[in-house]
Amino acid sequence: MSFKKISVVFIFVIVTFMLFGDEKVDRTLLLKIGDKNLKEKTMAVSAGKIYSARDGKSIAFSKMIKEMEKSRFVYVGETHNSLPMHQVQAKIIQALYEQDKDLCIGLEMFPITQQDVLNKWSLGILSQDEFIRESRWYITWNYNFGYYQKIFCTAKHNKIPGYALNVPRALITKIRKKGWEALSEEEKKIVPRPDLSHKEHRMLIRTIFESTELPPQMKGRGLDMMFEGLYRAQSAWDEVMASNALRSSEIEDKRMVILAGSGHLLYNLGINRRAYEKSRLPFKTVICVAVSKEKESVQVSRSIANYVWGIEEEDKPIFPSIGLRFKKFDGLENLVIERKPINGVSKNANFEKGDVILSVDREQFTDINELRIYLSGFTWNDEVRFCLLRSAKEIEVLLKFVPPKTGSTSVETNRM
Repeated sequence: MSFKKISVVFIFVIVTFMLFGDEKVDRTLLLKIGDKNLKEKTMAVSAGKIYSARDGKSIAFSKMIKEMEKSRFVYVGETHNSLPMHQVQAKIIQALYEQDKDLCIGLEMFPITQQDVLNKWSLGILSQDEFIRESRWYITWNYNFGYYQKIFCTAKHNKIPGYALNVPRALITKIRKKGWEALSEEEKKIVPRPDLSHKEHRMLIRTIFESTELPPQMKGRGLDMMFEGLYRAQSAWDEVMASNALRSSEIEDKRMVILAGSGHLLYNLGINRRAYEKSRLPFKTVICVAVSKEKESVQVSRSIANYVWGIEEEDKPIFPSIGLRFKKFDGLENLVIERKPINGVSKNANFEKGDVILSVDREQFTDINELRIYLSGFTWNDEVRFCLLRSAKEIEVLLKFVPPKTGSTSVETNRM
């Protein structure tokens, strides 16, 4: 496996890192980092309960919301394809809005270049279908909109402003490969120089990195070099989202609920730490931890977040992950398979890099977003028929949405 392929796989994992209670993840849940008064202490987290890290005991939802009253920022982590975690986010947003109407939402899912479409949504100008198409949802984010539907409906119904916190991925890729110094002067205005010196944050990301499955030949200096690039990327993401959150909150002069992958928030060392260091504004962080059905509870460090919400581990994501990546070439109307699938329901199907898509269920698609909208409508045990052109020959591939075996849910298909 090449450095390039491993880098792609690991960025996929770290950006979509999940908190499911298997042995690999236990190291991340029990690190002795973060709050110096809590990092040596643990608590047992059970599904269906919320825990206060300060007390190490379960707490009522209403009490947690009350304790957030003076927080300028409330961070709520997620695994991107966990519906229960998004339901938690929507519930917290609604409760905070009822507590204080001066509320806005910061979204990792959108780069700042798409702020206009968020404004239209919050003002009720767009229908859901219009929003998905105008935002290019399945290119910008590419997780089933169903995971986020309740969050966006809550925002629209209450006219809660939403703010894009992210930047175009090309800038983060450039930092990963060449460093922040390689950015142009204009690009540096968009992405502040990321601080790479925080030892505990580095330990956290290194632990996640070492929990990924890499081939045995990837050891020594080469592996360290790859980690350094990936750490630059993760730090740049945290830095720019912290800066954009502060700026957006100041524009509205409102409290902000920030929705981001849990890997950007764990141990209050990511976006939350960087925003606090810049502003000294008070904040709270909520992290969800999935508890296996076979276990009564899972041990978690009390420094991992201000509040830990235990949820029951899912047998599989509600919406299937397709795992296909598409590419558009100048001069060719048809879409092309960008690479051989490495995850999702297409992983073991007969797709190859360079396959030209002639039709899907006898329909032709020339737009990536439109094809992904179509595929998002299928669920487990459904089938989709692809007609492909490969080596000047037409072939058919029947893609079956086969549910994963119980207990086989992996990091690669559960994104943070």
